[in-house]
Amino acid sequence: MSTTTAHARTPDFELNFDRLPHEISAFQSTVRAFAQDVVLPRARQLDQAAADDFDWDLVREGYSLGLARVAIPQQFGGLGLGMLGISVAMEELAAADPGVALVFGATMLGQTPILYSGDPHLQSRYLPRFAGDEPVLACNAVTEEEAGCDLIIPANAVHARDVMTARREGDHYVLNGRKKFITNARFAAFASVFANLEGHPGATGLTSFIVDLDQPGVERGPVADKMGYRACLGSELTFTDVVVPVENVVGGELGGMAINMAQSNMARASVAGISTGVARGAFEKARAWCGERVQGGKPLREHQFTAAKLAEMAAKIDAARLLYMYAANKVDNELPAPEYEPAAAKFFADRVAIEVADAAVSLVGARGYLRDHGVEKMLRDAYGARIYEGTPEVLALAITDCLYRADEL
Repeated sequence: MSTTTAHARTPDFELNFDRLPHEISAFQSTVRAFAQDVVLPRARQLDQAAADDFDWDLVREGYSLGLARVAIPQQFGGLGLGMLGISVAMEELAAADPGVALVFGATMLGQTPILYSGDPHLQSRYLPRFAGDEPVLACNAVTEEEAGCDLIIPANAVHARDVMTARREGDHYVLNGRKKFITNARFAAFASVFANLEGHPGATGLTSFIVDLDQPGVERGPVADKMGYRACLGSELTFTDVVVPVENVVGGELGGMAINMAQSNMARASVAGISTGVARGAFEKARAWCGERVQGGKPLREHQFTAAKLAEMAAKIDAARLLYMYAANKVDNELPAPEYEPAAAKFFADRVAIEVADAAVSLVGARGYLRDHGVEKMLRDAYGARIYEGTPEVLALAITDCLYRADEL
């Protein structure tokens, strides 16, 4: 069977892009107003602040709109808008500042194993926390100093080095190790943590835990001084003999790799939304400039080469948006979450963000190279999503595997 035929057999896509479901469209409008009226005017300040500066007032305002509970079911005080709702919201926020988007995106990623587990005990203990008035953040603790991609590629698990360990002792586990580059770790109330059961080589015993971070043995490390995404803080988490009850295991012992892969498949659509937003933000600045700047007696937009660049930028953004919406819709309607569509959406959108931001700097010219115009910030931000939730190399492996797997059906 050809790969074309195999993909042609997938369910028809019925989402009308001109008319999102009413509840998602209404939420999109709310988030867009917040992003443009509140976040965008602060974007330069957020970018140039000290690495460990965190705008709690801004987060509090976004939190009040429900940005930390988009996917949480209504029975637990959430909005219940699924991955499509998350992805659309991420684009709107990222068009103003992707770091702000990631504060909420990382929180929702920390919730994902709990949602995925279907465990009513875990869900009733943790999910209602996000329905209160005061902001509660969460984080997802996977990456380590010596282990990144090896924790999300099953074939590489045996080669993972110095992975955080978990040891069973009666009705609890004891965790030891250090996680690195963890968004929200500085302030998160809890983390979804992946550790390797003692006695299993590499990461072949990977297991998922929900860990409260206010207990003895948890140390929050220094904040990383990042190139972009500076509105969200990334830091280390060190665990020294941290006790986690058995009921906080998600998916059973040795189930961590499957959960990690599943949450990556779900999250990649929303990260593609962030990259699309970064591209859109850069494009909007370039479009405004090219409509106002006069060279050779006419606006830049009337020059053929400029028009070609703007047209290509616009087409790429629209294509990236269609891909992430398609992927998000499939995530919301298929079990297990699909692998190909979210990986393809992120693979494409991440590249679009860099290409469009690069073109925007070129079009705006000298001002695009200056910090006060904001375009160079978007170019720096554009590289962020290429690192988290799957590098282009990891995504290429996932996509290619799906293509050849289709041939075997």
